Amino acid sequence: MKVATLVLAALSLGVTSTSSVAQFVKGNEAVTSLANGTKKVETPAIPATGPVSKSKPCAANAGCHAGAWHMVETEQGLMECTEAYARQETCRPSTYGSTKRSRIWVVKIGKDWLQCQYPDVRSNCVSMFARPPSNLPFDAVQ
Repeated sequence: MKVATLVLAALSLGVTSTSSVAQFVKGNEAVTSLANGTKKVETPAIPATGPVSKSKPCAANAGCHAGAWHMVETEQGLMECTEAYARQETCRPSTYGSTKRSRIWVVKIGKDWLQCQYPDVRSNCVSMFARPPSNLPFDAVQ
């Protein structure tokens, strides 16, 4: 009986800790809550010119991604993507809170798209569109 109680207590603690994990970034202006209870979500636009516009995207399940995962809020919820632009094939459902990975958080503040080290707009954030090396994000295993 005591073992069963301990197992149930451990399971309930696990559910509580996973469900209480932040699944959004407070202050991310890319997400707007509407009066009808839905939300409007913006993602960064793919540049019209440059290497990103000409390259084939790395699909989330293709095994070609070697860097930090970009955590992007989308219409489908929080996704982890191989790029900040959140093209459908480059994203998969978030494993944040259940799997530790190197992550970067993509947020919008005003008109600026930033990449932040943590799900906090006050953490180390850099502009996505600054010239290198100023645009190099600070990832963290989380």
